[in-house]
Amino acid sequence: MGSPKDPKLPPSTAAPSPSVDLFLSPNALEVLKRRYLAKDTLGQVVETPEAMFTRVAQTIAAVDLAHNPRLSRQEQEARYFRLMASLEFLPNSPTLMNAGTALGQLAACFVIPVGDSMREIFEAVSAMALIHQSGGGCGFSFSRLRPAGDKVRGTGGVASGPVSFMRIFDTATEVIKQGGRRRGANMGILRVDHPDILAFIRAKGEAGILTNFNLSVAVSDAFMQAVEGGKEYPLINPRTGKETGKLSSAKVWEEIARMAWQGGDPGVLFLDAINRDNPKQALGVMEATNPCGEMPLLPYESCNLGSLNLARMVREGRIDWEKLRETVCLGVQFLDNVIDANQYPLPQIEEITKANRKIGLGVMGFADLLLQLDLPYDSEEAIRVGEEVMAFIQKEAHARSIALGRERGSFPNFAQSRWAKEGYASLRHATVTT
Repeated sequence: MGSPKDPKLPPSTAAPSPSVDLFLSPNALEVLKRRYLAKDTLGQVVETPEAMFTRVAQTIAAVDLAHNPRLSRQEQEARYFRLMASLEFLPNSPTLMNAGTALGQLAACFVIPVGDSMREIFEAVSAMALIHQSGGGCGFSFSRLRPAGDKVRGTGGVASGPVSFMRIFDTATEVIKQGGRRRGANMGILRVDHPDILAFIRAKGEAGILTNFNLSVAVSDAFMQAVEGGKEYPLINPRTGKETGKLSSAKVWEEIARMAWQGGDPGVLFLDAINRDNPKQALGVMEATNPCGEMPLLPYESCNLGSLNLARMVREGRIDWEKLRETVCLGVQFLDNVIDANQYPLPQIEEITKANRKIGLGVMGFADLLLQLDLPYDSEEAIRVGEEVMAFIQKEAHARSIALGRERGSFPNFAQSRWAKEGYASLRHATVTT
């Protein structure tokens, strides 16, 4: 697994004897060699896929042993090894890359706040650099930054606006990714009522600009109601909280659609809806998501993800519900262990992540599942199956989180969450699926 040339790797141990074959295509093997398998100081691959899964399994199983020393280390490692080696479940890339190494950063999703001062802006750049270096991705809301042309009190000059500062983040990402194992990715978000919203919507209209960013406009219920009514809406300077003008909601909506059609950006985030469903409303407002948009997070919060492979959950032309249940339960426990095994890039990230213990259990292989069930992808039956499968996963994931809450304790902010108000006696994670 390791090499004397690479002191960062833990001592080599024998892999658990796999009870399954590794279903890895030539392309998958090539990606593993380039990005995931450990290398020595000369850049030579010194790890096999089996050894990678062993390295991860050992790291994750160690957390189980910390909770219950009576467990068999070998059995726990073998469980997690089989889970991954069978491709029934895979954790996010940083876990595969970094588990059992000196870096040890295992989460994929982060949200970093950006304040309206030069110090706060470059603190966010610094945090982003550390996260990108470790294989994570960042989401930012730039809505707190004063608009272009606004006054700068300290110098008497004028502000350059959010879009210009986003280019600093983009350039830093470009530099960092040259030496990283995984391309850095960002999500940039701006409220629809920010005075610079049109510049933001059009920011990627020119080739080569903000290439390391996905963009999303944060739209409110009030804005959508204005669109429906064909009305103007106010723009608000975040520095003063005062109105600076109005825009036609219909024209802004049309511009969002035009730019999204032209180049894929921006998308939209329905922030009011997100925060209505925020299980931890007492802890603050969620302003941003991770780079792919599936995980809204509080400032400095991180989340680790894992995917259930639905293509492996079919037997004799039918969904194997018992196998899916077992995989969901073990996947939830795996992701819970990642939180404790993780080495966090900043203390404030560790603090809020462990206080809320968010995990993101998702799926892959849905199209393959439908193929095995002989169902057209665009059929009503396929929609019904998708709803049934995800409802089952959500139910079983919550059940396992409740059980882990009893065994290991609920997430520390549980009492302040909506789950406590809804009568849950325990819950290990503020969120379980994404």
